[in-house]
Amino acid sequence: MTRSKRLLTVTVAVSLLGLAACGKKEPPKKDPAAQARAVRVVRVEARPITGALTASGSLIPREEAAVAPEVTGYRVARVLVEEGAYVRAGQTLAQLDGALISAQVEQQKALAAQAAVQAEQAEREAARVKDLDGQGVLSEEALDQRRFQARAARATANAQAAAYRDATTRAGKLAVSAPVSGLVLERTVRPGDLSAGGGTPWFRIARDGQIELAAELTEDDLARVRPGQRATVTLPSGASAIGHVRLVSPQVNTQSKLGIVRILLPVRSDIRAGGYGRAQFDDAVGAGLSVPETAVRYDADGASVMTVDAANKVKRVAIATGARGGGLVALVKGPPAGTRVVQNAAAFLLDGDLVKPVEAAVAAKPTSKAR
Repeated sequence: MTRSKRLLTVTVAVSLLGLAACGKKEPPKKDPAAQARAVRVVRVEARPITGALTASGSLIPREEAAVAPEVTGYRVARVLVEEGAYVRAGQTLAQLDGALISAQVEQQKALAAQAAVQAEQAEREAARVKDLDGQGVLSEEALDQRRFQARAARATANAQAAAYRDATTRAGKLAVSAPVSGLVLERTVRPGDLSAGGGTPWFRIARDGQIELAAELTEDDLARVRPGQRATVTLPSGASAIGHVRLVSPQVNTQSKLGIVRILLPVRSDIRAGGYGRAQFDDAVGAGLSVPETAVRYDADGASVMTVDAANKVKRVAIATGARGGGLVALVKGPPAGTRVVQNAAAFLLDGDLVKPVEAAVAAKPTSKAR
């Protein structure tokens, strides 16, 4: 090949390489902002937290009547009611055997009648000598003796009459009756038992069947509760009932520093004395910086929220939570007011992720209605 031909070949090759290089385009650079994930964010703000105040305690009768026999020494003949029965005031609950006392009543009746006759006779004899003082018919000693005998006989008659009334009264107490209307909570007596003074009551009755929750609150929280205030009480079964505060304790326990709030509940078969309940005071309102419950993330390091800074980058911030209610959580410790946080803590985000924030409004959830 001649020199000129070799030069021509090289020139053509270089030209072809230049054309190939000119036809190859650079790939476009990716825009991180355009590829950022859209997330809903809310602001850390001071919001009212309705229903944030809760307390728990035991279910107890509003007023309990303890029933025991008023007479001793008699056997129980019949027990007429069981636990769970609703009784009326004056209704007989148990009947004692009256064989012994009926004979005593008849005997005492006869003694009272005999003493009354003797007293009447002595008073007539004293009346016959009424105007004989100083006439010498009878001595002064004899006159006084008749008068004293009449007074003693009348006193004896009165004592026997009182004893007869006592026996009659005891005979009427053989029927152990309910002092109030209400629900029988407990029955400890059996047929054949002997009535005795003191000891365990035979029956315990919740007056009118009314049960209330004795909830314990701190001294600060007691100041937020008032008589008549509404509360939703949740039972262990999951059922709930609307109650109203009947009484706020005027003092707190010196050791526990807790006071009692009594919440009167409706009469229902599933609300039982001795059970447990948790009250949420529906119209007790707390205030403070808060975020939705959905914004709080819990892991091995504790509670946290994912904040979004001015550059739209995510950062995990540890928090300490306080009162809850209406779907909100108070922040005892955390980011300042106005900070943007990711509304859904379940979103898979890491520190430094770039996001596209979408502002969302926060509305407190209504408290659930009790049946």
